[in-house]
Amino acid sequence: MIPRPAPLLLGAALLLTSACSEPGAGTPAAGATSAPAPAPSPQPSGETSEDATGEDHGAVAGAREVAEPQLQLLSVDASGSVGLLDLLTEETRRLEAVEAPRSISSEGRFAFVTVPGGLTVLDSGTWTWSHGDHSHYYDAQPRLVGTLPGEGPVTLEYTALSTAGATGVFFRRTGEAVLLDHGALAAGRIEERFRVRTTPHDGLLAPLGDGAVVSIPDPDGDVAAVRRLDADGDPVPGSRTRCRDAAGTIITVVGLVVGCADGALLWTGGDGDEDGPDVERIPYPERADAPPAREFTGRKGRPTVSALAGPRAFWLLDTREGTWALRRVEEPMRQVVASDDEDGHVVALGRDGRVRVYSAEDGERVGQSPPLLGGGVDDGGRGDGEVQLTVDRERAYLNAPGRGLVLEIDYADGARVARELRTPTSPAFVVETGR
Repeated sequence: MIPRPAPLLLGAALLLTSACSEPGAGTPAAGATSAPAPAPSPQPSGETSEDATGEDHGAVAGAREVAEPQLQLLSVDASGSVGLLDLLTEETRRLEAVEAPRSISSEGRFAFVTVPGGLTVLDSGTWTWSHGDHSHYYDAQPRLVGTLPGEGPVTLEYTALSTAGATGVFFRRTGEAVLLDHGALAAGRIEERFRVRTTPHDGLLAPLGDGAVVSIPDPDGDVAAVRRLDADGDPVPGSRTRCRDAAGTIITVVGLVVGCADGALLWTGGDGDEDGPDVERIPYPERADAPPAREFTGRKGRPTVSALAGPRAFWLLDTREGTWALRRVEEPMRQVVASDDEDGHVVALGRDGRVRVYSAEDGERVGQSPPLLGGGVDDGGRGDGEVQLTVDRERAYLNAPGRGLVLEIDYADGARVARELRTPTSPAFVVETGR
């Protein structure tokens, strides 16, 4: 096992210095559309201040620092209408509409909406900047940033800080891999650090240092390996690493994880190291009778992440210790998210529309909600949209498109429904921002 520095770099510490300096110039996306900045009252979120230093802690021009996280739900209905719900005050507002959405995801500030023309980016205007033992919280004007042109389904991965780093975008239909600059997004621009074309396949692009890790297909379109790309999108010599059926990426406080058929790869360190980032293979336990992880989930800024291992089991990957744990449960699950809190809560959405809470220690069920979706996830309870379970430090959020609600769940209190929230648009697609 490769020794890991502490604190580890990729999730947050690698970006601490870059988060307090001006974003580097990027390449405007070919054909990208960008919305004009709104009137400055309050000012829109903008570029990092010209005199930014390590003391700015992720501040940008026009944003105000506040005392607590400005948590919001950003909702998009089936037609593309967009709204924000303040989780502290329950005040709502509307944003500029987008094309009819196909999916949505977020790194904690930006909402990435897959649309027929590519990937539309919305800036919620609220974010958290992690500074190791404490965090800084910011509030600015929300806005539509623009659309990155592309075709077909998209795979995304993002670095932890929204004012620095990047988002990796992989268009599976065309095989195009694009690295989007976060500093430009914060300033209201779509800028590509690079765009490279591969053979169309079910692939991935995950940010790493100034570059990224990309999947490599064989002649049949199956993924057998991954390799690093530098800041210009060129392959890094000697970086090809075996990773059969690569699928699932996540950036933890420790490093970048990519799932493989036989376990996971974990990159730690940074570009400044003499030999670049280190990569370590974390194999599955011997005689583990369960499917491999295909999609990782977890609470932002934590070392332990989760993944389904079939309908009645889940994997827990501790990236700090470099170990896997398999937990089996009785009820079939659709989604699972590790909170990785002090009590080891793992929150799951069952196929019957109930939210259940399990212990990371042994998989014991410690909480269960009533059915929340007006029917199971698989039997018509979804309505138009995408049911998504999100977990933060204190609450979980589940959108129920068929009921027109978002349910706020206290997962530390037996999966109690704390609030029924009505977003300004139908909650067909929902992400939580401000984290």
